[in-house]
Amino acid sequence: MDAVLKSLMRSAQNEVEASAARRPSREEAEAAVRTLIAWAGDDPSREGLLDTPKRVVRAYEELYSGYRANPEKILDRTFGEIGNFDDMVLVRDIEFYSHCEHHMVPFVGKAHVAYFPVERVVGLSKIARIVDLFARRLQTQEHLTSQIVTAMDEILKPRGVAVLLEAEHMCMAMRGVRKQGASTVTSQFTGVFRDDPQEQVRFMSLLRGMRP
Repeated sequence: MDAVLKSLMRSAQNEVEASAARRPSREEAEAAVRTLIAWAGDDPSREGLLDTPKRVVRAYEELYSGYRANPEKILDRTFGEIGNFDDMVLVRDIEFYSHCEHHMVPFVGKAHVAYFPVERVVGLSKIARIVDLFARRLQTQEHLTSQIVTAMDEILKPRGVAVLLEAEHMCMAMRGVRKQGASTVTSQFTGVFRDDPQEQVRFMSLLRGMRP
C-alpha cells in the first residue's frame, strides 16, 4: 500500500512540476483573457473591461495557488505532548472552494477529515490548509477526496484516515441539467477506518450527531 501511495504523491508532484515548466507568461495569460472576452461577444477594449484581464490573472494566482504549494511542508511539523491520547481526531465543516476541471466553474462545499494519530498530532489548522491546497487546483471531487487522503496517510502515517466531502457543483446548477441544490458526497477511508466498519460508523455518527 505504501508503494501505491508514494507513486500517487510522485505523480501529483510531477504534474505540478511539468505544469510550472511550461507556464505561460503573465502577458500571454492576459492576452488569452482578452481573447475569451471577445469570443463571448464583448469588446475587451471598452472602459469596464479594460483592466479585466489583469484582474482575472491576479485572481487566478489566488484561486489556483494550490499548484505552487507543497503538502509535505504543511504537515511536516507535529506535536508529541498529547499524553496517552490515541483516539480519533476529527475536523469537520471545513469550507472549501474549488473549480471543476471539465468546465472551470466553481464547486463549493465542506470537508470532514479524521485520523488516528500515532504518538504525535498535527496542528488542526494544517488539516484545513491541506484541504485548501488541493481544492485550489482544477479538480474533480473524487480526485480531491483522494488527494487529501493520500497526503494525510503518506506524510503523517497515522493508523487511519477518513475523508468525506459534500459539495454543490455550479457546472450542474448553472448549465446543463441546471439542478440547483443537488449535493454530491464522496468519501474514502484508509487503515482502521477501512478495515473496521465500526470506525466508519463512529465517524459518520460524529458528523451527524454534532450538528445543531
